[in-house]
Amino acid sequence: MPGEGGAGALRGLLAKLERSAAAPAGSVAEAVEAAARRLTSAGVDSPRLSAELLAGKAFGLSRMGLIMRAKDQPQAAQMRELEALAARRAAGEPVAYLLGEREFFGLPFRVTPDVLIPRPETEHIVEQAQKLFPRDFPLRFADFGTGSGCLAVTLAHAFPRARGVAVDISQEALAVARVNAGVNGVAERLLFLRADFTQPLLDAGAFDLVAANPPYVSEAEYADLSPEVRDHEPRTALVSAEEGLAHLRGLLPVAARALKPLGRLLCEIGAGQGSAAAALAGEPVYGFSGAAILKDYAGLDRVLSVTRCA
Repeated sequence: MPGEGGAGALRGLLAKLERSAAAPAGSVAEAVEAAARRLTSAGVDSPRLSAELLAGKAFGLSRMGLIMRAKDQPQAAQMRELEALAARRAAGEPVAYLLGEREFFGLPFRVTPDVLIPRPETEHIVEQAQKLFPRDFPLRFADFGTGSGCLAVTLAHAFPRARGVAVDISQEALAVARVNAGVNGVAERLLFLRADFTQPLLDAGAFDLVAANPPYVSEAEYADLSPEVRDHEPRTALVSAEEGLAHLRGLLPVAARALKPLGRLLCEIGAGQGSAAAALAGEPVYGFSGAAILKDYAGLDRVLSVTRCA
């Protein structure tokens, strides 16, 4: 064991190393720390991660770049941009809208306040489609309520021989979806259609798969959503009447008509809607069979899966 003098020298060396590692005044590292403290005080989710992502955007650096360039001095304009982004985040604006992008199924997607922010639970629809169809299958699919295009684009990317129709009532959402199709190299295999997906609009018996992430939040649930969602994401893409099931009720006959015999509908639902959604889809008038509710990674109801009767 070191003696008294050795221990003192060791403590002095450690203190010197800590001082040398400390963020210099006005550095990248100090700016990130200041933004993280501000967001922590504001009570936002994941304040440190948010600070790093916003600093990366303001300084033009990756998260690794923030570490490698920690002692660099950002330009004044970059600091002003970070301060403005941090202020908006502290006020509750989602990080994805501030960055203008969100990853979905490993692919980059542009997002704006005209579309919902893609969420990991929606990826279960793509995962289930991959279980149902071989990668080289010439899949023909429709995506009802495409929004950012995350489902349509990802399905086209996952199935190189696939062709699909992406439907949304919002012209602004379709514009975002078209950009995402181009960014991910699938634009030539997708048709974008502005329409109400609860109205008959597609050729009968044309599709192997209908994928959908319709509005399914009830009015009561909407009132209880976090301000980050309620105050910033498009209400029309979230809320549905009839306890959140009105859009599903309107979608079922349209999907049944569009699907080939034994074609599959995969539709995202709310966490507490499994029993009601399965019962609704099982009504004989719609022509579906084998209603099943798929769980997400948290064990919650997430996807309604039904097969068009032969």
